Amino acid sequence: MGMQSVAVACGALALCLALTTATNPGLVVRITQAGLDYAQQQGIAILEKELAQLKLPDISGKSGKVRYSLSRLRIPSFRLPHSRITPISNVGLQVSISNAFAELNGDWRVKFLFIRGHGSFNLKVENVYMKIILRLGSDTTGKPTISTSDCSARISKVRVRFSGKLGWLYNLFHSVIESKLRKNLERKVCDNVAKSVQNELQKQLRTLSVTARIDDKTGIDYSLVAPPRATAQSLDADLKGEFYSLAHRSAVPFSPLPLAFPSDHERMVYFGASSYFFNTAGIAYHKAGALVFEITEAMIPKESGFSLDTSILSAFLPQLEEMYPNMPMKFRLSTPTAPFLTIGPGGISFQPIVDAQAYAILPNSSLAPLFLLSLTGNVSAVINVRSGRIVGSLDVGRYRGEQPLTGQGVAGGVSVLDAQGQRGDGKVPGMWAWCGGNELGLEGVGSAWPLMGGITPSLGTSSTAPLLSLCRIRLSLKDSAVGHFQVQFLQSIMNYLTSRVLLPHLNARLDEGFPLPLLDRIQLSNILVRFHQNFLLLGADVRFQPRG
Repeated sequence: MGMQSVAVACGALALCLALTTATNPGLVVRITQAGLDYAQQQGIAILEKELAQLKLPDISGKSGKVRYSLSRLRIPSFRLPHSRITPISNVGLQVSISNAFAELNGDWRVKFLFIRGHGSFNLKVENVYMKIILRLGSDTTGKPTISTSDCSARISKVRVRFSGKLGWLYNLFHSVIESKLRKNLERKVCDNVAKSVQNELQKQLRTLSVTARIDDKTGIDYSLVAPPRATAQSLDADLKGEFYSLAHRSAVPFSPLPLAFPSDHERMVYFGASSYFFNTAGIAYHKAGALVFEITEAMIPKESGFSLDTSILSAFLPQLEEMYPNMPMKFRLSTPTAPFLTIGPGGISFQPIVDAQAYAILPNSSLAPLFLLSLTGNVSAVINVRSGRIVGSLDVGRYRGEQPLTGQGVAGGVSVLDAQGQRGDGKVPGMWAWCGGNELGLEGVGSAWPLMGGITPSLGTSSTAPLLSLCRIRLSLKDSAVGHFQVQFLQSIMNYLTSRVLLPHLNARLDEGFPLPLLDRIQLSNILVRFHQNFLLLGADVRFQPRG
């Protein structure tokens, strides 16, 4: 029981969670000396209380013609003014305690010839030195293991005082009593340490789960790929860091890349989340069928000023209006392959490919396929940590060459076309706005969209080009049941649906976050986020919340 608090004092163990056969980790957790120092500060108070509860056996013996016994031994206080936890390379952790002192009370009984007596005594133990070596490892299930590889305790000074009618008699041979008590305490402390590490701390570690359920579709595997690795300055845990589908778990088709972990030591703990970690999330959600999203009329913001029905496309698809006049529509967005992101010093980015199948909703609620689009674009991510979870948000990146609009539209790379495709002055309602492809870094002729409701661009002098934020995704036509058409005319609609409907939905899910490998009552603060080649570095200080 006395060393149960080492689970707190060795806070690194709260972050080490299990095993796999992969060579490289998907997630690395590093506990710095600052983190171990904080763990020591928090754990010592608990350790003092638990050492004060040590159960000592009764002592009896004979010195000459005097028989004595000491019973009901209790420790009202145990102080550890100087202690430190340090990593030991290739072993684990060393817990060092010096200049500790304790006080012990109990009852005594004595028999000398025909004389009997009893009373109480007070014992002070001073200059206690302890060194405990904790070996860290992992078992075949991937859970961390801990054992005591060495323990030594030395007590330099013991002083005992007896009270009672025959207390003077005890005081005559107090040196014998002090010697026995000192040896008893030294042996008992290390015995208690070994027993508590095995029965309490290791037992607690066996209850740790090496996986974390994220939602009803996915989980994360936080198992160790190797035993925790101690260096002179830190304790590292290499974790598998792999998302998986709860329904269809299978091998990931690629391996984690090596992480060139920096030598930062300012924060108490660091998490290195590799691109493998994030990309397995995409694979898991794709396999689980979670990357499918439907957009219907009910999801269109009221301020948009338009309805999602076939009439919105009638200007460039007159045959659609003839086949399905004024019928409601919906889009089903899905990813033909799992999204794959890259991480570099500049941040996180990826170019997902999304299929957008358009349907007309018939009066009997059945669906009539209209056309299938392929959408792609530059997507960037913002990452943070909140409440022990990685949270984020996505944005569709803008292409090079964006600049404020000026004057009559064409000066800023934007003009308008009338229904016959003639260039206009940008002020005529009901026209088509044209994103100049070359000016925006797009290849080909660019894209156009109807100027309607809430997505009409402003072409006033020195405007900040809300128009350009719509020229973010690239479209191509994969299939059509309503004849061939120029997909550029759908640019504004698809930009609006992705930015105002799809992205808010995805960002709401990302804002819920994904848990980091932390035990209960561990809180993170002073968050640091940095991007490195192939991985994201998260640094934080740790705060332990004791039970209320």
